[in-house]
Amino acid sequence: MNHDARWVLPRGTAGGDGWDLAVTDARPGWHHTSLRVATLTGPDTRTLEGGDWEYLVVPLSGGVHVTAQAPDGTTHEAALTGRPDVFAGPTDLAFVPAGSRITVRAAAGPARVALAGALVPGGAGPGRAFRHVAAAEVPVERRGAGTASREVRNFGTPAVLDADAIIACEVVTPAGNWSSWPPHKHDVERPGEETALEEIYWFETQPADPRCTDPVGYQRVYTADPDRPVDVLAEVRTGDAVLVPHGWHGPSIAAPDAHLYYLNVMAGPGPERAWLICDDPAHAWVRDTWRDQPFDPRLPLSRPASGGSV
Repeated sequence: MNHDARWVLPRGTAGGDGWDLAVTDARPGWHHTSLRVATLTGPDTRTLEGGDWEYLVVPLSGGVHVTAQAPDGTTHEAALTGRPDVFAGPTDLAFVPAGSRITVRAAAGPARVALAGALVPGGAGPGRAFRHVAAAEVPVERRGAGTASREVRNFGTPAVLDADAIIACEVVTPAGNWSSWPPHKHDVERPGEETALEEIYWFETQPADPRCTDPVGYQRVYTADPDRPVDVLAEVRTGDAVLVPHGWHGPSIAAPDAHLYYLNVMAGPGPERAWLICDDPAHAWVRDTWRDQPFDPRLPLSRPASGGSV
């Protein structure tokens, strides 16, 4: 395995100040995205001064209460119902515009929560407002086919969420399948073809069989531009993160005995908030084979999905 310490963050190695994970622009070479994960029990709270960052508050397990104080002094609150765990289905969540002060606490019983952020230089754009997104509003899409089948929950994509910079979604890949395939990149601004986006992968795994005692998955990131080398092949478990500063990324592989989940957070310096990608030419042809393959009948794991193979 190539565990490049710059981009592979095993559980417990990148936290601090009450956060289990804290990926911010204080990290060398990291500029546009952030991700903080906290475990909350009892009266525990976490408070974050948003500054020039907008956030999505995503319950990973349990319910979470969110309070956001806007720059004009108004206060917004949302009681997020959450879910038992990330494999149980989509969750409700909160969008918090840039410039807000955010406080989160467990609603009832223990909870884990992710605060996914994106840099918005100059503060929130006109009309940006705090929003509580219901779980029923989250489009659940199916992508790929055969052993490339996966479930995508598009709660923070441009078509679903009105935001300034952040793009975020969740992906569930059943045991034995490959996701983020074919390998692709989004690290160059090419209008209408590709957008430059940093990306964070936060992983969780779940045994697909009670005999599985060490559920793992794998993540690959590699060089697209020889002047910007990156070479990662990481074994991942619950709580691990992999950063994608640039380059081809994929596959995300679920081991045959464990389901794989990841939370994706993306943002970049360009003027367009869009997820426009370029496939690795060596593997792009795989997309053409999907029309002849059935979609994995184990999916969706949560509820009926909409959309076709992408």
